[in-house]
Amino acid sequence: MVITSEMVKQLREKTGAGIMDCKKALSTSEGDMEKAIKTLREKGLATAAKKAGRITAEGIVDSYIHGNGRIGVLVEVNVETDFAARNEEFKTLVRDIAMQIAASKPEYIAKEDVPAEVIEKEKDILRAQARNEGKPERIIDKMVDGRIEKYYADFCLLEQQWIRDPEKTIGQLLTEKIALIGENIKIRRFARYEKGEGLETREENFAEEVMKQMKQ
Repeated sequence: MVITSEMVKQLREKTGAGIMDCKKALSTSEGDMEKAIKTLREKGLATAAKKAGRITAEGIVDSYIHGNGRIGVLVEVNVETDFAARNEEFKTLVRDIAMQIAASKPEYIAKEDVPAEVIEKEKDILRAQARNEGKPERIIDKMVDGRIEKYYADFCLLEQQWIRDPEKTIGQLLTEKIALIGENIKIRRFARYEKGEGLETREENFAEEVMKQMKQ
């Protein structure tokens, strides 16, 4: 199978991996793009795991304002060195994360950040829903565990589908950037403000609006 420069370019655009890594992954997968992406993601996971314990004392605080001041986001993302913090790839990542927060309204960064009492309350609601649906008691707990994963995917930033590419989560995006930049990266904290939050307002599709703004 001949690996063309166009194939390498497409793989780089999808994964952010280096040229040689893309060539190797495509060769190993005999030109199968999906298999090559999987190979690079697995490699990225291994790379990220090695760097997970490293201290991230540098980084940037970035902001994103959407819709003439209707939504505002502040996010702090940390990296190991000031040099990496000035990297355009890192800056783009931080901006993408800020836009993700604006569009998808996460409440937590990771699963581990969700308080135990919140999860128990959610499980109680899900159990009641399952019983109302007439589900047998013997399978309710298993169903609840599955539905809790959906809760994480909705409200935990790292578990959310990336609005630019729903085929990957923000956690996977972060892993790929760790492999690409070569340093550990941590989303430390964020704040999201929405005009009129808590007041009665009409429904808005913010994810769709943010995506439109990205394309301008």
